[in-house]
Amino acid sequence: QVPLVESGGGLVQAGGSLRLSCAASGRTFSSYAMGWFRQAPGKEREFVAVISWSGVSTYYTDSVKGRFTISRDNAKNTVVLQMNSLKPEDTAVYYCAAQTQLGPIIFNSPADFGSWGQGTQVTVSS
Repeated sequence: QVPLVESGGGLVQAGGSLRLSCAASGRTFSSYAMGWFRQAPGKEREFVAVISWSGVSTYYTDSVKGRFTISRDNAKNTVVLQMNSLKPEDTAVYYCAAQTQLGPIIFNSPADFGSWGQGTQVTVSS
């Protein structure tokens, strides 16, 4: 288990930007691939982006490619999701999560992530 705390959510107009941060506790943060997920009202939690433990590999869901960027700083135990060109359909609670399985392979299913933050609300107005 990796304690995680998200921050940076808020209300923004369509076309705007937000930067979400996730702070982790403990000395094992750099061992885990980290992901961002989101959940809109009445919908299931969905994958947004994931980054490998080293930061070398990243993967995005198609709807955010070219607009969102995931990055990490293992020295600071943080992972960041930079969101640009936001759309109303990006409105959701965003969660960061630590992948359960260690190693170079990265996953995109919520079931493969064992530690979750409390979430941060992102609202994009049209």
